[in-house]
Amino acid sequence: MGARLRGRGPRKTAATGLCQNGLMFEVLVYVYENYWRGDACPELEHLERKLSSAGFDSDQIREALVWLNGLNFAARSAQDAQHDASLLPLAPSSLSLRVYTSAEQQHLGAQALSFISFLDSAGVLPAPMREIVIDRAMAAPGDPVAIDELKIIVMMVYWSFGEEPDALVLDELCDDTHDRVPH
Repeated sequence: MGARLRGRGPRKTAATGLCQNGLMFEVLVYVYENYWRGDACPELEHLERKLSSAGFDSDQIREALVWLNGLNFAARSAQDAQHDASLLPLAPSSLSLRVYTSAEQQHLGAQALSFISFLDSAGVLPAPMREIVIDRAMAAPGDPVAIDELKIIVMMVYWSFGEEPDALVLDELCDDTHDRVPH
């Protein structure tokens, strides 16, 4: 895999930072690092045993598996829609605008919304993937969702589609902004 997030097993990583709600995200980072693509990941029941043997707490595992199950469902639905033209919604035009509900604005927060907008305007987060990122962010703990956790969500959405973002996007997703010095 091009770039790897730091860490193996249950411990704080640069990706989860200092967030108190990051316990589920530690499991997600471990899954991302240890399985090349979403389709290479074992079934959830088998994955649960592997995560337990890796030392993760059962509550962390359960929360992550529920989240991953939602991701799997959303990714499968989006991929099915791509293969069946009758399931495709109207394609958004370049002039369309994504309007966020007040619940989305509150839960995601300004920083996360700005980051999603950045990825969207850069053309690296197609509309179906953007909607899954928003859905999975809404299912994540935290109010608002921390930017480091949103980056993990974006990585997991790419992972679930069996895609790796291009090198510059991957660098932005793996970058630890806490140590960044402004010029």
